[in-house]
Amino acid sequence: MCYVGRLVQLTLVKRIYEWSKSTSGLTFIPKWNWLAVFTMGNSSGHNNTLSIPPGKGPHRVGCTDLMVGHTVHGTFLRLYYPCQASENPQLPDWVPCREYFNGLADFMKMNRALSERIFNYLFGSCKIPAAWNASFKPDGKYPVIIFSHGLGAFRTLYSAICVELASQGFIVAAVEHRDESASATFYFRENAEPGTKKHPSCDIAKPVSDNLEEVWMYYRPLKPGENEFPLRNKQVKQRADECIRALDILFDINSGKSVENVLQCDFDLSTMENSMDLCRIAIMGHSFGGATVIECLCKDVKFKCGVALDTWMFPLDEEIFPGVKQPIFFINSEKFQWIGNIIRMKKLDSAIFPRKMITIKGTVHQSFPDFTFLTGNWIGRLMKLKGEIDPHIALDLFNKATLAFFQCHLNMDRDFNQWDALIDGKDDNLIPGTNITIPQSSI
Repeated sequence: MCYVGRLVQLTLVKRIYEWSKSTSGLTFIPKWNWLAVFTMGNSSGHNNTLSIPPGKGPHRVGCTDLMVGHTVHGTFLRLYYPCQASENPQLPDWVPCREYFNGLADFMKMNRALSERIFNYLFGSCKIPAAWNASFKPDGKYPVIIFSHGLGAFRTLYSAICVELASQGFIVAAVEHRDESASATFYFRENAEPGTKKHPSCDIAKPVSDNLEEVWMYYRPLKPGENEFPLRNKQVKQRADECIRALDILFDINSGKSVENVLQCDFDLSTMENSMDLCRIAIMGHSFGGATVIECLCKDVKFKCGVALDTWMFPLDEEIFPGVKQPIFFINSEKFQWIGNIIRMKKLDSAIFPRKMITIKGTVHQSFPDFTFLTGNWIGRLMKLKGEIDPHIALDLFNKATLAFFQCHLNMDRDFNQWDALIDGKDDNLIPGTNITIPQSSI
């Protein structure tokens, strides 16, 4: 179970790395062209452009980074929001800087130098379809969503979901967790020797203060013989606390309090004053982030409902289940779930509080993060980053189902109820409930 929730299963990349270490593997391939072998399998079926899809809603989308408190105990998130139109908007890099490539390499137990070249070649030019630091668009009050990433991920890897939700009129805060479950993240410490500080290899993560230097935190693997549950349970509790702190910061911004961003940033947080509908707040997450959804619902009733994507239930203590009284929507992939995990989800069933579950046919665990859009068909399937279904169709299905669920349980006056049937799995590409057969003796 140690790696069951892993975000990036780049098996082929690892094979290329291992193969490249052998002299026989490079006999017939010039050193300057070895990456071409990988690229030949990374073209899409209908064109040569692999990109993260833009939002389909009526709003243009902007994004910015917010770090409140420079220490490891502070809060770090990517904020997506409806923005005003601008000419030639700057689109941020999907992977913010090289240290995140190093984190992915460590997570996969690969050599940093070589894997950085591979990741940078494949994904270094990928952009998020949101305008960096664009001016906020005042338009009434927007509902709020806190998003929690999976094991081995970080704040930018679910941008397709977050951008779509922001385009539909939500403010979305994607938290970067500091529980050592992210492949990489960073914070700052005060530097006693001015002039020796160092900052990340990108401009968007520089601190406002000259006496701060970055400290990188990478994924912590299990130690030999270590019991996994105590670690994961401790992490999921910290993750929930981080999500709640992120929400508290949004409350401060909405109320007009001064919130200091540790990072250099051109975005004016004061323009978001009185712009959030804080009676309509949801929590959402994938895999380990799905477990974080359940923990958050138990800890804070300000979250009115939760959407849990292909949840990894292992980190949760079942004793908290009776305390979860808000509506939950489980959206599962067809290939990831197993009997024990589904049984734990079913233990949250209630005759009083709404519980919904659907399964998307032809999907895999990695059909939810952005990697599924950035790898070609046969490589994507070989690496289990793509399922049999077109990833754009899968994204459209769970986004629409999520929006319909939010309208129902956040009491929104929108037209998302046109997709109510999806909540019950009524579509050719959906399965109501689960595709996993549960023995009657286990029910």
